[in-house]
Amino acid sequence: MDLTNQIIFFGSLILLGSVLSSVITRRLGVPLLLVFLFIGMLLGEQGPGGIEFEDIQMAHLFGSLALAIILFDGGMRTPIDSFRVGLRPALGLATIGVIITAGITGAFAAWWLEINWMLGFLLGAIVGSTDAAAVFSLLHSQGLELKQRVGSTLEIESGSNDPMAIFLTIVLIELLVGGHGNMGLTVLWEFIRQMGLGALVGILGGLGLVWLINRLEISQGLYPLVALAGGLSIFGLASVLQGSGFLAIYLAGLVVGNRPMQAAQYVNRFHDGIASLAQIGMFLMLGLLVTPSELMPVAVDALLIAAVLILVARPLAVWLCLLPFNFPWREQVFVGWVGLRGAVPIILALFPLLAGIEAAGMLFNIVFFVVIISLMVQGWTITPVARWLRLEVPPTTHVVQRVELDIPGQHELELVAYRLAENTPVVREKWTSFTLPRSVRVVAHVRDKVMLEALNMLDLRAGDYLYLLASTDDLPVLDRLFVASTAPERLSERKFFGEFVLNGYAKVEDLSLIYGLKLPASASGMTLEEFILDRLNTQPVVGDRLQCGEVELVVREMAANRIARVGLKLSR
Repeated sequence: MDLTNQIIFFGSLILLGSVLSSVITRRLGVPLLLVFLFIGMLLGEQGPGGIEFEDIQMAHLFGSLALAIILFDGGMRTPIDSFRVGLRPALGLATIGVIITAGITGAFAAWWLEINWMLGFLLGAIVGSTDAAAVFSLLHSQGLELKQRVGSTLEIESGSNDPMAIFLTIVLIELLVGGHGNMGLTVLWEFIRQMGLGALVGILGGLGLVWLINRLEISQGLYPLVALAGGLSIFGLASVLQGSGFLAIYLAGLVVGNRPMQAAQYVNRFHDGIASLAQIGMFLMLGLLVTPSELMPVAVDALLIAAVLILVARPLAVWLCLLPFNFPWREQVFVGWVGLRGAVPIILALFPLLAGIEAAGMLFNIVFFVVIISLMVQGWTITPVARWLRLEVPPTTHVVQRVELDIPGQHELELVAYRLAENTPVVREKWTSFTLPRSVRVVAHVRDKVMLEALNMLDLRAGDYLYLLASTDDLPVLDRLFVASTAPERLSERKFFGEFVLNGYAKVEDLSLIYGLKLPASASGMTLEEFILDRLNTQPVVGDRLQCGEVELVVREMAANRIARVGLKLSR
């Protein structure tokens, strides 16, 4: 009993310390996952903790379970709207991009380490997938919001490239263990079986899970458990059928997160926490598993392989995959740099150990070292690189008090509370040119702890509380009106988008006369939207810019696939 109590006590202290460390790492810009890895190493057999952990099977079981939970949460977090600009390039990066990255890295590893070429490709496949969850945690912690084309591509790629890397790893291990007969047919059959079954089970399972949750009448606190158990059941079913369980659970999360579902707010909040807990536990465990003294003999090899991966393989794969989509060079450079490696490569490095492949220990140590290098080099530089490449846009989401309402017959309504401040737009500029969306209803207006009988929009003061009932689609508009801006001056509305706001259907000739735009003759008869689309030659997103003589046109607002508003910025 004493041992049990000690384990519970020290385990809870470790968990509490790991969570609280996020406060420090957020201020320093340190990748949080790197901290968890080092904490695990300190607790290991060669650290002050002295814990001996060498159970590869247990590590594989726990790592797979944690990874499934993280992918399910990632799918739920991915809005289907992001597929408009990010789906096709992300799928290219998640399939062909992983193969190119694995091939280049594997070829160099085989040559440098003087090992069998298939063993080298196995190493390349293991480090072939990225961990964009770590990327977005770094970006969001520092208040950085990316252009939608870049953010959506990275977000979708993060959830869909893991299954491809897992597929390549499993196939190469099977070929190494079972021989090379009919290698082409083996790879083709495994791909069709794993991806096909994974996609089928994931989509159908996600639809079935939503149907089940919407028809259950249970305690509100049990709905998140039903969602989690259902997601893991989908993962297990796909894996038992020899399909890709990781692809299945990601797609199931995507379906669950983008369909109307009762108790959605409880499900989302629970999975935010459980996914973070899974990530913490997984990295602590992986840190325990590694032996630090075994990393130094492979340090030079790992540094060279990491350099090829970061500087050659990933950028080349990104360039080739994004070539058909006309991504601007700045966005290609950033997507190429954001090839952050995380938990997946270390989990995949356990597969050769379980299969008993020769040199599996060396592969595991090299992969672990490559992940550390990636977290340190790329993780610390993501934010400055994004700002250097001018890929940030003014933030559209803010942390305010919100409650999702499950009202029968209504779709995604929220009760939103705002506390007005001196620099809130409606207070600073008074209520002049502002209008509320038609669907918004004012619930209450509180001043000095007293609820006012009527709402006077011309008399909004700092310190007032405003409670509104609104649809989810109207929240960005309300945020711009009632949230005090914390963005730096360079991201202010006027500084970023310009001095004037134009409609997308405005005629180019009229603008040319009013503002003196120097436009080619081919623009005659075009609307502003048509002109921008013709010049960009890619799917537009908020923040796209077009220089026209002494003025700059900036896409300010999108409505579905249409350019609704354009900012006009005068050159100075």
